[in-house]
Amino acid sequence: MAASWCHMRFFYQRYGLKIYKGHRIHAASAWKRYTAYSTTTGSRNPEQTSSRVSTPPGEKKDVSGPLPPTYTPEYVESGWYEWWVQQEFFTPQAQGLVGGKEPPFVMVLPPPNVTGTLHLGHALTCSIQDAIIRWNRMRGRETLWVPGCDHAGIATQVVMERKLQQERQQSRHDLGRDSFVEEVWKWKNEKGEIIYEQMKRLGSSLDWGRASFTMDNKLSDAVVEAFVRLHEEGLIYRRNRLVNWSCALRSAISDIEVDGVAVSGRTLMTVPGYDRKIPFGVITSFAYPVSEKDGEVVVSTTRLETMLGDVAVAVHPNDSRYRHLHGCHVRHPVTNQLLPILLDDFVDMEFGTGAVKITPGHDNTDFQVGERHDLDTPTIFTDDGHMVNVTEPFNGMRRFVARHYLAKFLKEKNLFRGEEEHNMTVPVCSRSKDIVEPRLKEQWYVDCHQMAKMAAEVVQSGQLKLIPRSHEKVWLDWLHGIRDWCVSRQLWWGHRIPAYQVTHQGGTFWVSGRTEDEARRKAAKKLAVTEGEITLQQDEDVLDTWFSSAIFPFSVHGWPRQNPDLSHFYPTSLMETGSDIIFFWVARMVMMGLKLTNQLPFQEVLLHGILRDSHGRKMSKSLGNVIDPMDVIHGTTLQGLHDQLKKSNLDPSEVKKAYEGQQKDFPQGIPECGADALRFTLCSYDFKSGEINMDITHARNYRHFCNKVWQAFRFVQTNLGADFHPGVRFGFNETFSAVDQWILSRLSHMIKSCDLHFGTYDLHHVTRALHQFWLTEFSDVYLECVKPVFQSGAHSEQDNVRHVLYHCVDTYLRAISPFMPFLSEELFQRLPARGDNWPVSVCVAQYPQPEDYKWANASLDNTMATVRDIAYHSLSVRKELNLTKTRAANFLTCTDSSQRGQLSDFRLSLQTLSRASDFSVMSDGQGVPDGCLQIQVSDTCSLSVVLKDVINPHEQLPKLRNRQSKFESDLERVNIGMSRTEDKLVTHKMLEKSGKLKAEIEKIKIYISAVENLR
Repeated sequence: MAASWCHMRFFYQRYGLKIYKGHRIHAASAWKRYTAYSTTTGSRNPEQTSSRVSTPPGEKKDVSGPLPPTYTPEYVESGWYEWWVQQEFFTPQAQGLVGGKEPPFVMVLPPPNVTGTLHLGHALTCSIQDAIIRWNRMRGRETLWVPGCDHAGIATQVVMERKLQQERQQSRHDLGRDSFVEEVWKWKNEKGEIIYEQMKRLGSSLDWGRASFTMDNKLSDAVVEAFVRLHEEGLIYRRNRLVNWSCALRSAISDIEVDGVAVSGRTLMTVPGYDRKIPFGVITSFAYPVSEKDGEVVVSTTRLETMLGDVAVAVHPNDSRYRHLHGCHVRHPVTNQLLPILLDDFVDMEFGTGAVKITPGHDNTDFQVGERHDLDTPTIFTDDGHMVNVTEPFNGMRRFVARHYLAKFLKEKNLFRGEEEHNMTVPVCSRSKDIVEPRLKEQWYVDCHQMAKMAAEVVQSGQLKLIPRSHEKVWLDWLHGIRDWCVSRQLWWGHRIPAYQVTHQGGTFWVSGRTEDEARRKAAKKLAVTEGEITLQQDEDVLDTWFSSAIFPFSVHGWPRQNPDLSHFYPTSLMETGSDIIFFWVARMVMMGLKLTNQLPFQEVLLHGILRDSHGRKMSKSLGNVIDPMDVIHGTTLQGLHDQLKKSNLDPSEVKKAYEGQQKDFPQGIPECGADALRFTLCSYDFKSGEINMDITHARNYRHFCNKVWQAFRFVQTNLGADFHPGVRFGFNETFSAVDQWILSRLSHMIKSCDLHFGTYDLHHVTRALHQFWLTEFSDVYLECVKPVFQSGAHSEQDNVRHVLYHCVDTYLRAISPFMPFLSEELFQRLPARGDNWPVSVCVAQYPQPEDYKWANASLDNTMATVRDIAYHSLSVRKELNLTKTRAANFLTCTDSSQRGQLSDFRLSLQTLSRASDFSVMSDGQGVPDGCLQIQVSDTCSLSVVLKDVINPHEQLPKLRNRQSKFESDLERVNIGMSRTEDKLVTHKMLEKSGKLKAEIEKIKIYISAVENLR
C-alpha cells in the first residue's frame, strides 16, 4: 500500500532523511553522519551516528564502490526496502508462480492496533512470520503475506477522548457521535500507518497493495454480512446478562481486556475519577439481624458497596450452625427489606462464617444462584459508577465513596464486625485502569456451542494442527466449557451493530439487516404490514473488535463476494501468533471460518510464548523494562529512555520506579543493533516455549556477529580478486584439499539443518546452525587455514579455494537471508554473478536445497574435530606460557597409522591453527627433540611442544608454581565448603568445580616438570 505523503514525511524524519517540498535532499557524499529523530522512541544518542548511502527511494542501491571497512547497520539497511517494494518482490504476481503445481503459501499478519507503535511482541511476530514467508518464497513457492491494521475500538476511543480533553477540553459527548467519529477518522488518516512504516523498517516482506484496515468498506461489509447471517440462523441473540463493565469507558469489555491484579493484603490503588487511592485487599464483615428470631447472620465481602444490592443470604443446607434458621429471613439495615435465608450447596461451609450475601445484579456466581432461586436482580450502579436505585443518602454517591460511608453507617448501627487483610485478585480494565464491575446489561451474544464443537473436532481429527501440540489440551478444555460471546460494546468507534429495534403498535422486537431498507422489509414481512408502517431505530452499540478480527483471514480476500483472490488464497496456510490469544482470536477465527465459509481458515497454528525481560518479568512501563524495537534498531541513550517515560501516562511514583529499573537494566542506554540483529535475536529464542526472556545483550552480540559476517566477506572479496568468474554451476573437484572438502561437508550439514528445522518451524535451530557455521567453522577455521594458501600456495590450490569460498558465501547469504535480509542483500549484490540467469535479488534467489549439497563426510568431520582439539591443546600451552611473540615447533605422535595418515592431510591446517613455527605428524617409533612439553591429547595421540630456546625457565617456573599454589588453595576451600553443606545442588556444583581444579593442578604439574627439565 502506498503511504500518503504525510506518512512518508514522518518516515523520512524518523530515520534521518531530509525533505524539501516533498523531495529528498541527497547528501553530496555517499557517507553522511546523521542523528535520527524519533517521535515515539526518544531521542537518539547524538554521538551514535552512522553512515547512510544516498539512494533515491525505489531505485536500486549503488554497490559499485568499495565495501566500507566496518559494518554499520544504518548504512547496510538503507535503500533496499524501497527497492524491494518497487520491484514487487513481495507480491505473488511478480513471483511468476500463480497457478503453479503447489498451492500458495499464505499468511495474514495479526492486525496490530491502529493506535499503536511497534512493540517487541509485534517485532517477534513479524520476525518469525517474515523468516517463514521468505523461506517459502525462496523455495519457489507462490507466497502471499497480507498486512492489516485493527481499528481497536476501545483503545482508539480512549486515545481520542484523552486527546480531545488535552487539546480542546472537550468530551466526545460535547462533539456528538458523528463529529467524534469524523475526528477519529481524521486522526487515523494522519497517524494510522506509523506502525506500517515501522514494520517496513524491520524488513517485513508484506504485500502492501493488499493492506487492509478493519473499518475499510470491504471489511465492514464482511462484518455486517457475518452478523446478519448468524442472526438469521439464531446464533446471535439478545439477552440480559452480566458483563464486564468499565465505568470509566461506560462500556462492556471482553475477558481479554480484564487484567487480574493480585494484591497481598491492604493495597492502595489508583482508580480513574478519584482524587485519593482506594484500598483493596480488605475483607469486611457485618451482621444481618435475623427477623423471626433473636440473633444475626454475619457475612463478609471485599466489595461492601454491593450490600445495597443484596437480595438474600445463602447457607449450606448441611451446615448445623444455621439449621435453626431454615426458612427465616434477615433484615437489611439500610433498606429495611426482608431478605430470605437460602439453602444452596454452592456455599463453602469452611470459609468465613459459612454464610454468603447474594447480589445477583453484580456478581457472576450470585447471578447463577439468583436464577436457581428466582431472585430479583437489581442494578445499583450507573454506567459511570454512581449508586442508583438505593436508599438515601447513598443514592448518587460514587461507588467507592459509598463503600466508605457504608462502613461508618454499619458502625453506627453496631452491625460492623471488623476488617481483615485479604489476598485477592482485583479485576482491572487494561485500557482505562478502572476497576471492572459485573453489571447486568441487555447485550448481543453469539451462541458458540455448535461452532466450538466443530473447532474441537478439527483438532481431534488432525485437520487443524496446533504447534506446539501441548496447546491441544487447553484448546479442547476451553472449547468444551465455552460460554456464549458478548459482542456488544457501548462505544462510538467501531462497526455499528446492524440490528434495528422495530416499534409497532406499542410493541418492540429486533431485526437485523445489511441495510436499513432490508431490515424494514424483514420487519414488514414479519408483521404482515406495509414498510411505511414500520419505525426502526438502529442499535447504538458497536461490535466487539474481536468480531471483525475473527473473520479477518477471509474478509481480507473479499468475502462474501466470490472472487479469484478468495478462491486462490483462502484458506490460508499458517496462522502464527501469541499463545496468549489462542482463545480470544485463534479459536474464534476457526469457529467463524468453519461456520461462514465451511472451511478451516488455516491448516496450521504456530503459537509463540510471552515475551519477558531478561529477569523473566512481564514487560511493563512501570518497571522500566519495556523495550521499543526502534530503540534496538537505532540505539538510544539512558536519557532517551527516561524521556519516553516522561511522555507516558504513568503515575509520578511509578515513573520514579521505572527510572530506577531503566538505570539498572540499561545504564549505558541501548546500543544501535540494526534490524537484522534484532530479527536474528528474536528468532534465536525457542519461541514455542511458554515464555521468552529477552536480553538486549543478545541483540548486541548478534550485531557483532553481523560485523563478523561483514569482515569475513571482505576477506573473501579481496582474495577472489576483480577477475574471478565463478562459473554457471559449482562443481566438486577431486583436487580439493582436505580442508576444502571439510568446509563443504560442514556447509552440507548446515543446509540440511536449515531445511529440516525450517520445515518444523524450529527457527532457533536454524539460526544456531547458521551462527555456528559462519563463526566457528568458516571464519575461525577455514579462513585461517586458507590464508597460507593465498600467501604461498600453488595457483591451482588458490583457484580451488576461490571457488569454495565463493560457493560457501553465496550459499550462506541465501541461507541467512530470511533472518538478515538487509545484510544478505548488501553482500549478495557485491558477488560476481554466475551467468546471465543470476537472481536480481537475494530475496528471490533459490534457497539452498539439501539435494544440491551432498558432500557430507563424517570421516573428514571427525578428523577435523581431532585437528581442532590438537590445536586447542597447543594454543593452551601458548596461553599458559605467554608465547605471544614467539612460535614453537609442534610434534604430533600417532600410534594409529590410519589416523596418522588422515591428520597428515591436515598438517598445514594444524600448523596454522596451532600458530606453530612448524608442525610434524610422526609415528610412535620416531623420537621427538629434547626440551619438549608433552601432552596426551587422546589414547592414540600425544602432542609435543618444543620449549627449549623458546622460553626462559627461570622466569616461567615461579609463575607456574604460584598458579599451582592458587589452584590448591581454591581446591581446599571448595573441599571445606562441601564438608559443611548438605544441599545436594550446592554439593553437585562444588564437585564440578573440584574436578576442574584438580585437572588444572595436574596440568600445571606437567608444565612445571617440563620447564624444570630445561634448566
